[in-house]
Amino acid sequence: MEKIEAAAAEGKTEGSESAGVSAPTTATRNRRRTEKVGIVTSDKMIKTVVVRVDRLVKHPVYKRYVRKRSKFMAHSEIEGVSIGDQVRIVETRPLSARKRWRVVEVLRKATK
Repeated sequence: MEKIEAAAAEGKTEGSESAGVSAPTTATRNRRRTEKVGIVTSDKMIKTVVVRVDRLVKHPVYKRYVRKRSKFMAHSEIEGVSIGDQVRIVETRPLSARKRWRVVEVLRKATK
């Protein structure tokens, strides 16, 4: 019993490494955040834009490429992001019920 209490006081458990180096607590520490590039389709909300991301997917039966598009709500602290701008968004923690992306940079401004 004393051995278990001593191990718990040192922060060691059975099967843990005794090298003194603690492993990352989450799997997300070593991976890069997902990035997507898309076009802003709506900027009517405060600090939020809707970004349309287009991608090509090969059809499993017909072997032709099909265009798919998805809409993402992204947090935008950058001033001057408007409809038609091409932006880069990255995945982030949940900021609201539907907002899990953040605008990192404006790649190309919309032509007027």
